Amino acid sequence: MHVPDAWLEFLQLLLPFILVGFGAQIIDGALGMAYGVISSSLLLALGVPPRAASASVHAAETCTTAVSAISHVIHRNVDWKLFWKLLVPGVLGGVAGASFLSNIDGELIRPYVLAYLAFIGLWLLWRGLRYPPQRFDDARFVTPLGLVGGFLDASGGGGWGPVVTSNLLIQGSSPRHTIGTVNTVEFFLTLSISFTFLLHLGWETFTTATIGLLVGGVIAAPLGAWIARHVPARPLLIMVGAVLTLTTGYGILRSLELIG
Repeated sequence: MHVPDAWLEFLQLLLPFILVGFGAQIIDGALGMAYGVISSSLLLALGVPPRAASASVHAAETCTTAVSAISHVIHRNVDWKLFWKLLVPGVLGGVAGASFLSNIDGELIRPYVLAYLAFIGLWLLWRGLRYPPQRFDDARFVTPLGLVGGFLDASGGGGWGPVVTSNLLIQGSSPRHTIGTVNTVEFFLTLSISFTFLLHLGWETFTTATIGLLVGGVIAAPLGAWIARHVPARPLLIMVGAVLTLTTGYGILRSLELIG
C-alpha cells in the first residue's frame, strides 16, 4: 500500500514530538511533574513563542491529564480530601496566569521561581537519601499552593507539578497519593487554562506539535499511574528530587543564557 509523500512528511514531523510527549508523560504520571517543563522547553528551543508554547502544551495536556487522572483513580492513588482543597484555588490561579501571560511576558519571574524549585529539589533528594519518612501526615499549607502553582503553570508553560507536588511532599504527604492527586487536579487546571488561552489568543496559537505531544502523552499516561502505585515511597521521593533538580537547573542555565 502506497503512503503519500505528504503523509510521510507529516509523520516525520510528528515523531519527535510523540517521543517527547511519551517520555514527559511517563515522568509526569509517575512523579507528578515535568510534562510541562520538558514539553515547553522543547517548543521554545524550536522557536515557538512563549505564549504559543504554553497554549500548545496545555491543549495537549487536556487529553493526557484526563487519561492520567482516570488511571490514578483506578489505581487508588487519589486523596479526595486533598483533591478538593487543591481544585478551586488551582483553577483560579491557572485562569489568572493564562490571562496574565496573554498580555504580559511572564518570563521575567521565571529564573527566581526556578532557583526556588532547584533548592526544593535538592532538599527532597537529600531527605529521600538520608531520612526517608516512616509516617505521613496531611498537608496543612494547601490552598496557597494551588493558587501559586496554577498561576505559574499557565504563565510559565509548566510549574503545577514542581510547585505543588514538591511542597506537599515537604509537608510530609504520602508520595503515592500526592502524585496521584496532583495529576488528577491537573486535568481540570489544564482544561481551564486552555479555554482561557483560546478566548484570548484564538486557535492560531495551537501548533502541529500539539498533536504529537498529545499522542505520545495519551499512550504513556496509564504507565505513569502504574509506576506511582507500585514503586515504594523512598525511591519516589528520591526520583522527584532528582527530576526537579535537573529540570530546574537546566531551566536556570537557559534563563541565564549559559546554554543554547
